[in-house]
Amino acid sequence: MSTEFASASYTAGQLNAMVKLLKKQAGEDGPCRFLRGEITVTEPEHAWREQDGVIYFSVTSDGTTGEEWIKRLEGKNFRVSDYAKSVLRSSDFKPTDGVTTEIAVLKGMLFSDDDRVTKKICAEADKRNLTKPNAEVACLIREKFTDKELEAMGRLWGIVAMHEPIKDSDGAPLLLDAHRVGVGRWLHAYFGHPDFRWLCEHGFAFAVSQV
Repeated sequence: MSTEFASASYTAGQLNAMVKLLKKQAGEDGPCRFLRGEITVTEPEHAWREQDGVIYFSVTSDGTTGEEWIKRLEGKNFRVSDYAKSVLRSSDFKPTDGVTTEIAVLKGMLFSDDDRVTKKICAEADKRNLTKPNAEVACLIREKFTDKELEAMGRLWGIVAMHEPIKDSDGAPLLLDAHRVGVGRWLHAYFGHPDFRWLCEHGFAFAVSQV
């Protein structure tokens, strides 16, 4: 029988995070109750939750650069459009490492056709105390969810990360988009002009303010 502790493969930080999560989800005595077998851990039906028509989930960055994201996604049979590659290769694409962001996705159906433009969507997000995420969250979202999961969120064709627009090689401001269309799962990019009009099948990803 091995004498190695089962926890040997986890860092102290990871173990601490597990305890904090148990306390958050099951109360202050959650870890002790779990050890006594009084509560069990079950996988949620979805990797997201929906409240009042808004989709919520979290993503955690790992320091992947834009060029590395291209190789990482294409290595997993994702498709990365030329526009998206231009954004990922920009010096304005600045990855973070170990940052967990809670994402709120405002569905396009929340807006009328006249109001479903970038500046009005951002104004609504501001009213909800939501902020612009790092552009890398689009890559994390694309990797996190299958096309079937995007469809299950409300027949979404894509989730646009509403980050600060990044200019492509031609100077056009773009927003990265985790997209499902045709064959394969796409990371795409759309124009980030304030008056750009979106389809109702899009979702718009903002960061939940931690303040």
